[in-house]
Amino acid sequence: MKKHLGIGLGILVLFLVFTVLVKTVDVQPIGRQGTDVGFASINEGFNKFFGENETVYKITEAVGYIGLCAAGIFAVIGLLQLIKRKSLKKVDADILLLGGLYAVLLLCYILFEKIVINYRPVYGTEDALEASFPSTHTLMLLGIMASTVMQVLYRVKKKGMRAFCSSLCSAIALVVIIGRAVCGVHWFTDIIGGLLLAVSLSWIYYAVAFAAKKEE
Repeated sequence: MKKHLGIGLGILVLFLVFTVLVKTVDVQPIGRQGTDVGFASINEGFNKFFGENETVYKITEAVGYIGLCAAGIFAVIGLLQLIKRKSLKKVDADILLLGGLYAVLLLCYILFEKIVINYRPVYGTEDALEASFPSTHTLMLLGIMASTVMQVLYRVKKKGMRAFCSSLCSAIALVVIIGRAVCGVHWFTDIIGGLLLAVSLSWIYYAVAFAAKKEE
């Protein structure tokens, strides 16, 4: 458990360091309305290479909603356990902790809407810029899909079904992450930030919910 927790916390520190670097390294006014963007040369080059693709953007939105259904499924599982067992203490600990992970993901989503590191390069109006770092779409979907794979590996007994569900979750995450990176709605560093934060929180969840069980 300590090893996995250490990895998760280490990646979280890496995310915080990366966030500071985004605010301080190669900062140039390349954003909309002349807003500052860190790692400007890399971000501008990446953005110009891939351009804008509204179709891919809409696909990531649609696939993202499908991925969110996984969170709903586990919410129902937790609710059914609560009704059947008539005590919150008797709900499986990994399900309660999963609810905690979802809450933290949502909190991060709200927090980075208020704490603006940079703004989106496209898909806003001239008068209404939108916060961009980290990519909260990447953060939410990867966090949910990674934790869903953990649940599948723990709860699903049939190997074929485990493989199918895990592959489906991975495919959903990849479509969103890659699509979000190339459609032009985010800077490249926004995607990296979302990945780092999602991976760190997922590792921490795994350490607390499952690593101790394996050690036992």
